[in-house]
Amino acid sequence: MIRIIKADEFEKVSIVNKTISSTSLTSAVAMIIANIIKRGDEALREYTEKFDGCVLNQFELSEDAMDRAIENLDPEFINIMKRAAKNIEDFHRNQIQKGFEISPQDGIVLGQKITPIKRVGVYVPGGSASYPSSVLMNCIPAKIAGVKEIIIVTPPKRKCSSNCINDVCSIDGITCINGVDARVIAAAKIAGADRVFTIGGAQAIAALAFGTDTVPRVDKITGPGNAYVAEAKRQVFGIVGIDMIAGPSDILLIADSDANPAHIAADMLSQCEHGPDSPAILVTNCEILADKVRYEIELQVSELPRENIARKAVDNHGLIILTNSIEESFHISNAIAPEHLEILLDEPFTYLDKVVNAGSVFLGRFTPEAIADYYAGPNHTLPTSGTSRFSGPLSVEDFMKKTSYTYYSEEALKAASKDVVRFADEEGLRGHALSVIKRIYM
Repeated sequence: MIRIIKADEFEKVSIVNKTISSTSLTSAVAMIIANIIKRGDEALREYTEKFDGCVLNQFELSEDAMDRAIENLDPEFINIMKRAAKNIEDFHRNQIQKGFEISPQDGIVLGQKITPIKRVGVYVPGGSASYPSSVLMNCIPAKIAGVKEIIIVTPPKRKCSSNCINDVCSIDGITCINGVDARVIAAAKIAGADRVFTIGGAQAIAALAFGTDTVPRVDKITGPGNAYVAEAKRQVFGIVGIDMIAGPSDILLIADSDANPAHIAADMLSQCEHGPDSPAILVTNCEILADKVRYEIELQVSELPRENIARKAVDNHGLIILTNSIEESFHISNAIAPEHLEILLDEPFTYLDKVVNAGSVFLGRFTPEAIADYYAGPNHTLPTSGTSRFSGPLSVEDFMKKTSYTYYSEEALKAASKDVVRFADEEGLRGHALSVIKRIYM
């Protein structure tokens, strides 16, 4: 059953799940990465059989297989994904950045140019759930940014075998191609991904970072995954770029006495079903509401197909915090820095300025977090584990890089030379000073 505490007890409670790797996890992932670097595709095949229970002769889906994914799905769901893709595209097009150029004085030109990353790898989780929405959220901003090639990696279902490569099959009632959920493949097609590989785990991250005979090396890796995937991204950072180290998904709701407890419970459980370590927190100044929400959670959790997962999350990471005021509720929310923040209050826009730390904000009593998970347009790849204190959602910017440029004429360099030489000498870097002196005085 979910805990209820008072605001003055808040500092004593551990709420955020930190993504700190254990020594055993770190070393296991390091060994996988080293093996992929050394043995490439051979190691990929072995790990796919070992971890996914699948023997695959080839990893990449053909263009024909991607087309068949769309053909074998409900046309209405395809249209829903297309409508969601349009919303995501419309939102993210507003994030396009332009370079600039200034000339502060004669003989000086300063500027910044924007260049898309050439090749990006997108990790799409498999396992107990399927996430075509993650495909849309990662690929569409990359496409808008102008990324030349988008590579998707996703693990095959455990019951897949080599004889279903590029063929339609059914695994646990799910339409699959090469062991991959056809909905994920269709989303890749809709979002404009270029290639899809049926590999997962730390081995897939290593393959993207270093390349194999089959898998091309990328410049940046985005997308969430399990602890092994997160640790692999941590270890290859610097060899390639990454979006973030994703921890368990979390949600925080601020509500008053007028809020509907059934709605609150449903929204909290929507995050708890992600995983047994997903925090769901209600912050309210109404004790009666807190009791009603606790009752509703117990009522609703049994209705979920993923009841066991959600139950563990509620019992171990669920929390209701009682405050003395709405002002105090926002203070606690900013201290927690949630991934998702719902403001279930009248006139919610009047409270937006009070939000300092949050990955994404959902305003009003009829804006559940799920609307943006799939459909509204803002990105659902968000900073977790309190990292919204210093980072934000995945965006078009994440798939672009900035390059600055500088031009000085001889006269402009001469005018600045004394300042530059003095600065370089103050830092003890005479070579820097001489690079100016030799142009002006020698």
